[in-house]
Amino acid sequence: MTPRLYLGTIGLSVWYSDDLGENLGRYLSDAGLYSESRVWSLSHHPKLPGETLAGTDSGIYRLDRARAHWTHVPSPMDDRCVWSVAHSPHNPDIVLAGTRPPGLFRSENGGQTWRRIAAPLPETCRAVLLPRVTQIVFDPKDSSLVWAGLEIGGVWRSRDAGVSWESASQGLVSDDIHGLAVVYNGARKLFATTNTGAHLSADDGNNWEFRELDSPWQYTRSIVPRADRRGTMFMTNGDGPPGSTGRLWRSRDFGVRWEDAKLPGKIESTPWCIATIGLHLGLALFMGLVFFSSLMILLTSCLFLIPEEA
Repeated sequence: MTPRLYLGTIGLSVWYSDDLGENLGRYLSDAGLYSESRVWSLSHHPKLPGETLAGTDSGIYRLDRARAHWTHVPSPMDDRCVWSVAHSPHNPDIVLAGTRPPGLFRSENGGQTWRRIAAPLPETCRAVLLPRVTQIVFDPKDSSLVWAGLEIGGVWRSRDAGVSWESASQGLVSDDIHGLAVVYNGARKLFATTNTGAHLSADDGNNWEFRELDSPWQYTRSIVPRADRRGTMFMTNGDGPPGSTGRLWRSRDFGVRWEDAKLPGKIESTPWCIATIGLHLGLALFMGLVFFSSLMILLTSCLFLIPEEA
């Protein structure tokens, strides 16, 4: 069965594809979510394939795929931009969300109701004024461990599935966190991408080490392990935001060494997003930057489908 691909955009709501990106459809406003919404994040229910949560500029929405309808979920995030949403792979009733202005929120009933978590996140920063929680990552093996990244505000760690949080940023060259990834190669390894490059922690974020890429630019965005978690990882890299060029990097050894994946097309911005598809397909999806200007929406790069063998 071919999975459905969802794309969140900044100003054109949610799009979808049932043929791995060959053709795209769009949810219009009569589907329950305003068709010019900014959609920062998407998270699918790990046990209910037809249910997806979207983090938007007007709070949280839930998709019922069978009805092709989005329903607004009232929450304390209604007046915030929800930049990150993540279901726990261990207990999908636990869902975490992060926002701009900076805040962390937790649901214990699959996203039906939410409460704000007391976390000492930085409230302002010089570069973007109000920091945003760019990504939340649950540890794939330890159900109690969760990490969150702030742009700009460093890495934060929870040891109780998101109930409480502490800073875990010692050694980061930059606290402008774009992406996070957790892999196991015997021991746990935690990766963070930033505006100045990639970082690695071998002690759950207590200490970080800068990992320079063999690239003319060190600006990195997404970092994602392939769905089978057997060592292959992908990372995006470019010449800044929004940038004019970039690369998709691939590692075959849990992030020890990286190589240019050599995408079969011209890259016209810093690559932004990566999504991996289930083990049975052995595929990764890579999307270029989508950004909003005052006049138009621009998709500045292509959608690439990367077979496992490539």
